[in-house]
Amino acid sequence: MLDLICATRLTAPDFWTRSALGQSLRRLAYDHRLKPHVAFENRRGLPAVYNERIAAPDAEPLLMFIHDDVWLDDHFFVEHTTAALEAADVIGVAGNRRRVPGQPSWAFPTPRLEWDDSAHLSGTVGHAQHPFGTLAHFGPTPAPCELLDGVLLAARRDLLREKQLRFDERFDFHFYDMDFCRSARQAGLRLTTWPIAITHQSKGNAGSADWRRNYDAYLAKWTD
Repeated sequence: MLDLICATRLTAPDFWTRSALGQSLRRLAYDHRLKPHVAFENRRGLPAVYNERIAAPDAEPLLMFIHDDVWLDDHFFVEHTTAALEAADVIGVAGNRRRVPGQPSWAFPTPRLEWDDSAHLSGTVGHAQHPFGTLAHFGPTPAPCELLDGVLLAARRDLLREKQLRFDERFDFHFYDMDFCRSARQAGLRLTTWPIAITHQSKGNAGSADWRRNYDAYLAKWTD
């Protein structure tokens, strides 16, 4: 069984009829192994929502943390996630094989927000407002990584509890994924990308005021 954890600012009716993830889950409703847990009309940071499910006594063995603006293009979604978490400890759909000091994103090695060399990147993600969007191919998948994109992260519940690994709630909507990956690697966990087909409606908001505030907090925590 797989818990799919998401936070949305939409009401429940709007989420199921308007959001990319809600519409995708309706399409996959036949698969009872997939258990959506959605924080509707959410104003909390993503880490608080995610941590709540990690601690829940009825949490399923596999946990996936995902954004609400994601189309699930993969009708073997549960099978591919299960296979991924048999091969690694934390998985995503895009990531970076390396990490350099002060790196502000899985994709950008410096605050200039210029893409890293493709030799270091892994994954393929669609981008569009509709399903099955134009594909951005970053590099071969699967590949062991130091950093993964927070658009989709998955891990085994018992491993997170065993390692006391949580999302740091000082970060709200930016850098929670960078911090989580750093903490996971520090705990000795294996991170990898995996071929799971999604389309993301957003290309991120790097460089905004909220992003810079979280970046400052991230640099204060991780000095290397």
